[in-house]
Amino acid sequence: MDFKEANIFGLGEKNESYAPYFDGVSYLKPLLGRPLGIVNVSFEPGTRNHWHIHQSKKGGGQILIAIAGHGYFQEWGKDPVRLNPGDVVYIEPGVKHWHGAAPNEWFSHLSIEVPSEEPSTEWLESVDEDFYANLG
Repeated sequence: MDFKEANIFGLGEKNESYAPYFDGVSYLKPLLGRPLGIVNVSFEPGTRNHWHIHQSKKGGGQILIAIAGHGYFQEWGKDPVRLNPGDVVYIEPGVKHWHGAAPNEWFSHLSIEVPSEEPSTEWLESVDEDFYANLG
């Protein structure tokens, strides 16, 4: 099955709002708003977001469910984890991390915003280009 068939929620619209925090091109397809935000995020090959932290006063965090293609997730200070369709990751609030496509593959995941009080995202530096290119 190719990426387009596997990406059952569709590509969505080009991610213009968050483009400054991504290296490469991504797409957003909102699936559900409040009280539980769910968005299908699709990444062109080589696209990933910058390091970032989901902050909140209480509760929060993020859940990623890989649905198509192959990508990576990494917490600060840990090795990157390859994400395949069906993989699920929970990211605690306050944890510095990034996620995105493998260097030569499309990737989509559902991003689920865990309910919280006063949520915010702190966007940080890009993922090191040489490190990322060697993920394969």
